[in-house]
Amino acid sequence: MSEESFLNRDLSRYQRQMLIPQIGEEGQRGLLRGRVAVLGCGALGSAIAGHLVRAGVGFVRLVDRDFVEIGNLQRQVLFDEADARGNLPKVIAAKRKLAAVNSEITLEARIAHIHSGNIEALIDGVDLVLDGTDNFETRFLINEACVKHRKPWIYGGCIGKQGLTMVIVPGETPCLRCVFESAPPPNISQTCETAGILGPAVSVVAALQSMEAIKFLSGNRWALDPSLYRWDVWSREAHAVKVDVLQGKINCPVCRQGIFECLAGGKESRTALMCGKNAVQIFRGGESLKIDLPAMARKLSAAGEVTGNEYLLKFNADRYEITVFEDGRAIVQGTRDMNVARTLYAKYIGV
Repeated sequence: MSEESFLNRDLSRYQRQMLIPQIGEEGQRGLLRGRVAVLGCGALGSAIAGHLVRAGVGFVRLVDRDFVEIGNLQRQVLFDEADARGNLPKVIAAKRKLAAVNSEITLEARIAHIHSGNIEALIDGVDLVLDGTDNFETRFLINEACVKHRKPWIYGGCIGKQGLTMVIVPGETPCLRCVFESAPPPNISQTCETAGILGPAVSVVAALQSMEAIKFLSGNRWALDPSLYRWDVWSREAHAVKVDVLQGKINCPVCRQGIFECLAGGKESRTALMCGKNAVQIFRGGESLKIDLPAMARKLSAAGEVTGNEYLLKFNADRYEITVFEDGRAIVQGTRDMNVARTLYAKYIGV
């Protein structure tokens, strides 16, 4: 779009938003020029994307590795039963819903598992990154990529009745590693599989993340709050930890020393438990791989009925349901035993 066309753009759909003094026409045009990446399009990510698309953020990149299931609908606001029946990847379903909300912005959907080999490309060309992921391994990776490229990002997480969020502006605020020195061990950290999750908790955290994004993109950087916020929607308790006092006082390996261990690779899990489901994902690492899904369907048909769509295949084998994606990933449902999942992958996919 030319600058003249941009300046003459009809802003009437944003009228109520522009009445906010801190937004106005100038702030709205800032939002329309804004470019964001929403990493993870489940509970948090789908709600964030909905807020930003309605607010008029001009470019939204959606990234997620999973597909829609009926159990998602309790908290993942963009999806419906038809999406679950169709086994649609979350980013595809989200893009369709969001395009129907605001056809004037650009939406980009990427079906991808976030890893050290693609994270820098996934945040390239955007002004701001929003966290909708579900594990600290990925968040530490996002943190390193954003610090390396001096890209602001907004951390968020939910579990049970509670949620956390924090704005990170490299060079101006502490980074995630300053606040969390290491990820909690898997054997003691809770997940939505073990602790559950309430939809309203997701809504609160997503709204806070989205509000900070709107501040940033509308030219109100001065209003960003770098505190680490914790909310409990059940008790209505809220706590703000002033983490900005850590700035420059911690010899952080990431933002002070420039050591990017996660980006270097080699420490990533090639198998991972899927949050909220009895399933294991098998990931091929940084290898470049593209599966011919029709050919794979013919191969797998010898093991049983194969269903799917242009994005993925599903089949049942040895009492397990296996979903195969074009990039070589597979989600093995019916087990949380990584050795079982690896064995099934080798037996049936074998690429």
